[in-house]
Amino acid sequence: MKKPATYVRDPRSPVPLNETVTRYMRSNRSKDTKPELLLRKALWKSGIRGYRLHWKNVPGKPDIAFPGRKLAVFMNGCFWHRCPHCELGMPKHNADFWAGKFARNVARDKEKHEALLSDGWKVLVIWECELKADVEKALQKVAELLGR
Repeated sequence: MKKPATYVRDPRSPVPLNETVTRYMRSNRSKDTKPELLLRKALWKSGIRGYRLHWKNVPGKPDIAFPGRKLAVFMNGCFWHRCPHCELGMPKHNADFWAGKFARNVARDKEKHEALLSDGWKVLVIWECELKADVEKALQKVAELLGR
């Protein structure tokens, strides 16, 4: 029987207070998240197709890319990308680490978007909270940018 791989902590990360936090953070996914799947299902159901997932041929590997229409759609999680609508607080423990982490995430997002815009792409950011509130509105934004 094969033994499960042991987890090796990144030395740049702070040591969490307990194993539950580690397990929770490790379970966060970067692809195929619930909000992303919800939007993709809505796109498919409405007949909007022809997109690529996590397309590597453009800066930032957008969650959904329409190469023919030069539209990049990013599904941003409110916690990791610091949603301007939610006004989330900072984690209480290891605050310096998290402040730096979030600042780097926001700066990286901005760089990706600027690179796409300079290449002639349209960029749409859909926040997790916006999608939860109104899937149809998010779907309408995509359709409008596609010229439908």
